[in-house]
Amino acid sequence: MIRVECLVERCAGLDIGKADLKACVRVPGPRGGRRAETKTFATTTGALLALREWLVEQRVTVVAMEATGDYWKPVYYLLEDQFEVQLLNAAHMRNVP
Repeated sequence: MIRVECLVERCAGLDIGKADLKACVRVPGPRGGRRAETKTFATTTGALLALREWLVEQRVTVVAMEATGDYWKPVYYLLEDQFEVQLLNAAHMRNVP
């Protein structure tokens, strides 16, 4: 089996709960390194729109989130037209740095 490793230059990971979500963005940093920034957003429509705007400002191309419960659905539907959104199980998300 051949293993292919794919690196995404500008990506985000979301941890979604009932009342809020945590978003971590990883983008290129100074001198070739990586920079990570984490923010917390409420799960209201206005806050999700602010999340989307922040992800656009960061020039994110791929967003990964856990597909647990029903909490992911509004976030997914709001982001799917702007980003490549990946629904992953919890085990996959824990293995992503």
